[in-house]
Amino acid sequence: MQIAMDDVQVEGRRAPMLEATTLTLASGECVLLAGEPGHGHTALALVATGRLAPFTGTVTLVGDDGATTTATADLRRVTAVVDVPGISEPDEALTVGDVVAEELSLAGQRSLPGHAKRWLDAHDLLDRRGDRVDELHGTLRTALLTSLASERADVRFLVLTLPDRHGGEPSGWWAVAESLAALGYGVLVQCTRSSARDLGADLPPARGDDALRAAPVEALRTRPAPAAVPDGSPDEAGPGGPPEPVETTDPTTLFDRAEQGRHRADAVPEPEAVAGPSAGPDPGPDAGQGPAEQGPAEEGPAEEGPAEEGPAEEGPDPAPAPDEEADR
Repeated sequence: MQIAMDDVQVEGRRAPMLEATTLTLASGECVLLAGEPGHGHTALALVATGRLAPFTGTVTLVGDDGATTTATADLRRVTAVVDVPGISEPDEALTVGDVVAEELSLAGQRSLPGHAKRWLDAHDLLDRRGDRVDELHGTLRTALLTSLASERADVRFLVLTLPDRHGGEPSGWWAVAESLAALGYGVLVQCTRSSARDLGADLPPARGDDALRAAPVEALRTRPAPAAVPDGSPDEAGPGGPPEPVETTDPTTLFDRAEQGRHRADAVPEPEAVAGPSAGPDPGPDAGQGPAEQGPAEEGPAEEGPAEEGPAEEGPDPAPAPDEEADR
């Protein structure tokens, strides 16, 4: 599948928002566009995904079977704009748990607090549930939002706009983008020229009054080797094609390239199985509960007040603390 932009231009009320741009993006490719911050990034992201009609030029979607269409509805269905300033970026006052619930709802999935909690637990982010989204560093924020966008079943292309505005090393969010491309997505990343140079692109600095309106230029284009997504079947590897990995993407676990993380929300028991052996086998869940019941029974008579006020809550406070640590 491919998106082809041919001589696309967007006019504003007073000046052009995007100068004429020609670009192609295919599934499995990761393309980096560099340009100074301004309307050009936002306009390009919206035009490329069918969310804004170009003033001139055409945007064509080429299907896997070679069929072409310029229908904006088809473009919107297979694309997602991630963290675009003023468009799809989450409210900075929201917590991570709120953002997850909202994005799961947009993906047509259940989005009650319990579902958001399970999603975060499966992605090893449960400890950040109550943090404000603006507290996340750039790489983690990009990984979180792209992973949530990939929960939408039909999405095949992701557009990331200025992830470098949140700080951090460009190599971090670029690694997230390339890992998504390895899973079969077409990924378009827009950044500043300085960030592109940090990634090895040879670009001259932008000068002059027209720099803000100049169209972003292509700085890098890569096609990472297809990634093998663990999916429960031992002999099923990456050659299966993009459509299946699309539904099982978990880029938040791709910071550690040596260990591919969980790729399904129903794989929550896996992290528990990994963490459990260190403490679980010795005390065991049954062994941990046994002393917990005996402890309050022995110490209860010595402190009648706490034992009577709440045998299930306050009474166990002195003794259960060590037992809970043993279970964990």
